[in-house]
Amino acid sequence: MKQPQIICFGEVLWDILPSGKMPGGAPMNVAIHLSYHNFSPLIISRVGSDDLGKELVRFLEEKNLSTQWVQIGQTHLTGVVKANISDKNEVSYKIVEPVAWDYIQYDGQVAELVAQSDVFIYGSLAARNQTTQETLLRYLKLARFKVMDVNLRPPYYNPERLKTLLNFADAVKLNHQELEEIAGWFGWSGNGQEQMQAMKTCFNLQLLIVTRGDKGAAVLTDAGYEEHNGYKVEVEDTIGSGDAFLATFLKNYLHQEPIQKALAEACLVGAYVATQKGATPHIDLAKFENTPLTLS
Repeated sequence: MKQPQIICFGEVLWDILPSGKMPGGAPMNVAIHLSYHNFSPLIISRVGSDDLGKELVRFLEEKNLSTQWVQIGQTHLTGVVKANISDKNEVSYKIVEPVAWDYIQYDGQVAELVAQSDVFIYGSLAARNQTTQETLLRYLKLARFKVMDVNLRPPYYNPERLKTLLNFADAVKLNHQELEEIAGWFGWSGNGQEQMQAMKTCFNLQLLIVTRGDKGAAVLTDAGYEEHNGYKVEVEDTIGSGDAFLATFLKNYLHQEPIQKALAEACLVGAYVATQKGATPHIDLAKFENTPLTLS
């Protein structure tokens, strides 16, 4: 079966942890996890011409991902994020700006790739700077199936910008706290499921996914509502868990697997990543049979 062509647009960077630096950025993490599932996603981003940028490009190449569309900028440094993991279940971030990925330039060849691709994945964080935001909006007008990964990192968002990005989306992934915040903007009352329904209707979404940390996740489609209670694990850090979840869910969704199967496998992989250091530990689904993950 020919795999769908997927494009991941947005930030690539280094997460600075107490133990050292690790490659990160939600679009890159999703792309790497998609590659573990035998996809060949393209990454549209920008790094600096500094040593950190060269090292990040090498890392992507070692992961067998194309770096053809990762721009090299001369004016701004490669992105870094200082991650505070003192609370393993609720990592906080200090995101340096401005950096190279704030200045992703529009490219006519990339525009053609976007128009021909099957899936275009983008996040809200990449739109914090006008240059990258304008590039993103131009590509969104061309993309066929658009998946938005909501990533509310204060102070880098506002309701108007989020609404603009959500209006382009066919599918959205966010966590339960982000759902509550967005529901507050619109005055959507009720429980989580009712807020999901309001959001799906408001933005005419085909698919809405809400992750709930160790309490699993919920999915709403035209066919109805499904949820999974998740897995209890010993958390190392939660960096990248949501990205692994999204990649695994999309793998199943694009292969037209049942939503409940997609949800269960995505929760399993997300939980596994939380037991490991960093965002992109290698995923081999076969080994989960011997992994001590238990239903919560």
